[in-house]
Amino acid sequence: MIIETLKLEGVTIEGIDSNVPLFRKGLGLDSIDALELVVAIEKIFNVIIEDEEVGKKAFASINALAKFIQKKYKQGK
Repeated sequence: MIIETLKLEGVTIEGIDSNVPLFRKGLGLDSIDALELVVAIEKIFNVIIEDEEVGKKAFASINALAKFIQKKYKQGK
């Protein structure tokens, strides 16, 4: 979903370590990418990211994001 949403050229699922940070030194995403991901996650999964602090934790890595979405989905968003 991240690769498609952000149109990351030359990036494959296999090439992404799910434990590295999504921003800066990890995958190298920026604040615009974060906004695009928030919109996509809310639309695709019907999960709300309440505020910036929650977002920082959720977007720490792909694993953190997956756990956040699973938890919110189980809680009923």
